Amino acid sequence: MGTVNISDTARKNVLKVLASNRLSPGKYTEKLEINLASLHDRKFAIFCNSGTSALHVALGVLKEKFNWRDGDEVIVPAVTFVATSNVVIHNNLKPVFVDVESDFYGINPDLIESRISTRTRAIMPVHLFGQSADMKPIMKMAKKYNLKVLEDSAEAMFVKYNGKPVGSSGDIACFSTYATHLITTGVGGFSMTNDPELAVMMKSYFNHGRDRIYLTIDDDDSVSPKKLFEIIPRRFSFVHIGHSFRLTEIEAALGLAQLDVWEKIISHRQANAQYLTKGLAKYSYYIQTPKIRKNSEHGFMLYPILIINQKIDREKLINFLEQNGVETRYLMPLINQPVYKKMFGDIENNYPVAKAINRNGFIVGCHQDLTESDLDYVIDKFSKFFKKYA
Repeated sequence: MGTVNISDTARKNVLKVLASNRLSPGKYTEKLEINLASLHDRKFAIFCNSGTSALHVALGVLKEKFNWRDGDEVIVPAVTFVATSNVVIHNNLKPVFVDVESDFYGINPDLIESRISTRTRAIMPVHLFGQSADMKPIMKMAKKYNLKVLEDSAEAMFVKYNGKPVGSSGDIACFSTYATHLITTGVGGFSMTNDPELAVMMKSYFNHGRDRIYLTIDDDDSVSPKKLFEIIPRRFSFVHIGHSFRLTEIEAALGLAQLDVWEKIISHRQANAQYLTKGLAKYSYYIQTPKIRKNSEHGFMLYPILIINQKIDREKLINFLEQNGVETRYLMPLINQPVYKKMFGDIENNYPVAKAINRNGFIVGCHQDLTESDLDYVIDKFSKFFKKYA
């Protein structure tokens, strides 16, 4: 599904960090945050230990700043990785599911308004598999109803939607740099915003809820005696109920090296996806390959496939692929997860597109280290299956 390349630059960066005798966030973290914010047209980026933590904190900060109550509602797509809606529940808020598009798999903007209530506080669009959700109508709807927008961009970085970087539209956007994602720091994530108050609050939440006067060990360096006198008693002052969601300079050092090659990573993934789509085109009677939204780019963190012919049994197909060394995953099922069925009941029939995806969707890899020979092998296995079973 993914790959990791530890370059010579990454190794040198990590060795420099170790030689510095400093592991807590410092110059590598600061530079990584500045560069990623710039690449996504944001003023602030805050590095943390996962995309899930970034989402968790972003929602908690919005809840605190805007005085949301427990039980207030957040709109989420009915197809996404479980973390999207889990963080809503962890913040004592209520996820309200909206069905998704049958072609791009993003939240369907046409269905959002019918799910808005007097307790709706935010919309969480997800940029799934490497492509932006349809943000223009989503932002219009949010403005109409005075809702906040938290973008889950864990699977999309660097690509554009209507000429704007993915993750640059909402109040906050959250990204992941986990090992299988577009760039990797091993584990890691980012929250990005243009609001300085939200940025400070998120950084505090990542650091146990610490007072903003002392969020890094550098904050008391080279300050006046008067300022130092103000800082000393507040080093262990906590103003929010926060978390230990920090990372170290080692992860930041890895991330900085990845930024040297992000364009190559994305272009290789796009080329591999195009190669797969061309090779699988002859089977369009059986499967739907990825579609790219108009005026959008696709980073292809993953390659989603949807079976559209009832003659094809998904389980038989993916078992055939797995037995032949082609790794698969289901296409981000959410509302049929055991824990969600326990919490919300059997609600799939209310979301017909999501239900169809849950029954017939799956993903394969298209990462930058797959060779043309690898891709030919994948295509050949599809061919052999369809010849035998279709």
